Amino acid sequence: MLGRAARRRCPRGLRRGREALLALLALLALAGLASVLRARRGAGAAEPGLRRTQRSGRRDPVLPRPPVPEDALGAHGEAVRLQLQGEELRLQEESVRLHQINIYLSDRISLHRRLPERWNPLCKEKKYNYDELPTTSVVIAFYNEAWSTLLRTVYSVLETSPDTLLEEVILVDDYSDREHLKERLATELAGLPKVRLIRANKREGLVRARLLGASVAKGDVLTFLDCHCECHEGWLEPLLQRCVCGWRGPRQTGVGGRGAGLSALRTCQSPTMAGGLFAVSKKYFEYLGSYDIGMEVWGGENLEFSFRIWQCGGTLEIHPCSHVGHVFPRQAPYSRNKALANSVRAAEVWMDEFKELYYHRNPQARLEPFGDVTERRQLRARLGCKDFKWFLNTVYPELHVPEDRPGFFGMLQNKGLRDYCFDYNPPNEHEITGHQVILYRCHGMGQNQFFEYTSQNEIRYNTHQPEGCVAVVEGTDVLIMHLCENTTPEDQKFILQEDGSLFHVPSKKCVQAERKDLSDSFVPLLRDCTNLDHQKWFFREHIV
Repeated sequence: MLGRAARRRCPRGLRRGREALLALLALLALAGLASVLRARRGAGAAEPGLRRTQRSGRRDPVLPRPPVPEDALGAHGEAVRLQLQGEELRLQEESVRLHQINIYLSDRISLHRRLPERWNPLCKEKKYNYDELPTTSVVIAFYNEAWSTLLRTVYSVLETSPDTLLEEVILVDDYSDREHLKERLATELAGLPKVRLIRANKREGLVRARLLGASVAKGDVLTFLDCHCECHEGWLEPLLQRCVCGWRGPRQTGVGGRGAGLSALRTCQSPTMAGGLFAVSKKYFEYLGSYDIGMEVWGGENLEFSFRIWQCGGTLEIHPCSHVGHVFPRQAPYSRNKALANSVRAAEVWMDEFKELYYHRNPQARLEPFGDVTERRQLRARLGCKDFKWFLNTVYPELHVPEDRPGFFGMLQNKGLRDYCFDYNPPNEHEITGHQVILYRCHGMGQNQFFEYTSQNEIRYNTHQPEGCVAVVEGTDVLIMHLCENTTPEDQKFILQEDGSLFHVPSKKCVQAERKDLSDSFVPLLRDCTNLDHQKWFFREHIV
C-alpha cells in the first residue's frame, strides 16, 4: 500500500474536514474577481481566433503560453481592485448575479496569464523520468459556465502540462443552455490540440457528468478539475509520479509540507478531500467502483469517495509541489437540494454505527429518502473494506469522537423560559470562536442548536470542525465560544447537576436565562445560584 513506510500526516490545520480542504485550494488570484474595475479591455483578454501550433518537444507544454503585457490586468495572478460607477457597475453586478463570479472583470483578464509561484523552491529542482510517468486524461465537467473562466481553465491545462504526459482534455457539457457554450465553444475547441468536447443528452449533475468523461478517457490517470481553475507550472508531474509509484488512491493538488530540505516535498495524508481537484489511477477508480451513481447532482460525493479510498486499502494525499488555483463562485452552479440525500448514502454505507452521530446533529437527515444502497454495500463487502472505527482510529486519530451519552446531547433547553434553547451561529463558519452564546426558540434541527455535555464537564458545540466549547472569560458573566482543548481548561468546566442547574466551576455561579438589556432577545448569563427555574436546564433530542 502506498505511503505506509513513511506515513506523514498533513498539518492539523489542513485536515479539518471539507471546509479546510476547500480553503486549502483557494490559493490563486481570481480573488480579484470579487473586486471592481474600470470598463476597459485588458491586453489579450479574449484573444478571439487565436490558433497556435502544438510544440514538438515531448516535455514542453502542449501549447506555448503567449506573452502577456506586464501592465495587463492580473497579468501575474495578482488581485485587481479598481472602482466602477454607473453603467459599468451595473454590468459588473449583473455578471455576478448571472455567474456567481465577477465575469465582468474576468473577461478583461488574459486567458493566458501566469500565476505567482507559491510552492517550495525545492519543487523546482525536482527531476522526473518522463518515460516512466503515466499519461492523464483531464476531465472538466461544466454547466452554463462563463466563457472566460472555462477557456482560461482549458488554456491553463494546455500551457502547463507536458505534451508527453497529457493524453487529452475532456470537456463534459452537462446540458448547458447558454448560447456561448454551443457552436461558438465547439468552434473554439476544434482548433486546440488534445481537447475533446462531449455533451450530455440531459442534465446529469456533477457526479454523472464526470463519469461520462471518465468512461471515454484514454489516459492511465484520471485528473478531475472544476471548470474555473488555473494550473501552476509543474503541477502535473508530482501527481503522476505518485500515481505511478502505486495506484491505490488519488493525489490531490494543494499546499502542504513543513520543515526543511527534501522532507518538505513529501506528500501529506488527509482523511478527506474537497473533491473538486484530484488525480487517481483510472484502473483503481474503476476497481473501487468509481462514483456512486445513486448520488444526484452534487454534494457529499467527496466524503463518500474519501471514506471508500481509505477503508478499502488506498491512501489520499495532498502534494505540496502540485498547485492548482480554484475560483470559488458565490454559489455552486449545481443545485444542492440532493446534497443531504447524498450524504445519507455515504453514512449508510460507510459509517457503521457512527452514522448515529451524524443523525443526532442532522435530525432531518434521518427522514431523507436516499434510495437503494444494496449494491454499494455489496461493493464494500466484495472489496473487503475496513470498518469506520478503523478509519477513525488509524486515519484520523486526532479527531475527537463525540460521546453522545443518552440524555446529554441535543438541544440544551431552559425550564423556566419555555421553548428557548442554547443557540450559537457565528457569522463566519471558518471562525467559530469569540462570539456570544444566545438563547433562541428551539427548532429541533440540530446544527446551531446542537450541544453535547461530555464526561470531561464540557459543553461542546461539535457540529463543525474545529469544535467549540462554551467558556466564560474571567471577570465576566457572558458565555462565549472558545476552541476545545485536549484537557478541559478551568473556564470551560461546567457541572450539570441532578436538579438541572448548570454550575460553572471557577466562578461558582450558575447559568441563568435572562432577557438581554434593551432587547426582546434572551441570553444565558452567570448569576448567583438559586432555585429558579430559569437556572434549570435539560437536553432534548427531538421536538415532539
